Amino acid sequence: MAATVSREVLTAFLLRLADDHLVIGHRLSEWCGHAPMLEEDLAMPNMALDLIGQARALYQYAGEVEGKGRDEDQIAYLRRERDYVNCLLAERENGDFAHTMLRQLYFAAFMQPLWQGMLSSSDAHLAGIAAKAEKEVAYHVRHAGEWVVRLGDGTPESTRRMRAAVDALAPYVDELFESDDVTAAIVKAGIAPDPATLRPSFEAIVGPIFAEAGLEWVEASYGQTGGRQGRHGEALGYLLADLQHMQRTYPGMVW
Repeated sequence: MAATVSREVLTAFLLRLADDHLVIGHRLSEWCGHAPMLEEDLAMPNMALDLIGQARALYQYAGEVEGKGRDEDQIAYLRRERDYVNCLLAERENGDFAHTMLRQLYFAAFMQPLWQGMLSSSDAHLAGIAAKAEKEVAYHVRHAGEWVVRLGDGTPESTRRMRAAVDALAPYVDELFESDDVTAAIVKAGIAPDPATLRPSFEAIVGPIFAEAGLEWVEASYGQTGGRQGRHGEALGYLLADLQHMQRTYPGMVW
């Protein structure tokens, strides 16, 4: 554990990252057996496994740092909805394929510079997680980006759907870059970069993809926020009911 930050602050930061990855990983897993082609029926669950694997590593570490005897399963599956601190973008329902791919691009384009910044983290454990995750997220950026271009610059119907996805997700982007007392302490300790500083890197990834796809960036007239404080839409409640069903039905079950 990093010596220059409290257990409470580091645990809070780890849970944000872990919840993001668990929730969006579960969302991607919902496409298994429902993707538009066989190749995607393999690719999307594999990306989900990457994300859930990253969540698992973060939950394990959070449990160690917290020091309250909770393991990864207890933290992941036995908390109430208001205890989850994922960004609202991650919990957005899949919608159509265009919506899912754009959501994935946004999240991956945010996480790529964050993981890269944590490669030199003062926390050696987090730096190790980042070293593996950074390679995986690079593929997620490429895969989702290729689909955004393919759909955005495709048929009239695919273009319409991708533009609708841009409009629908616009209010959820700014929350990714919010800073608060937790991130300020993490930055000061040299554990991770300030999310607010990652916007140029995010735009450097998304901008060329949008240009190739013939898409225009949409500035939302308002921004949805509150996920980091446990304020979520009803979609997360339904997701957790599915995600937590086995653990709550059969407490203590292990594979």
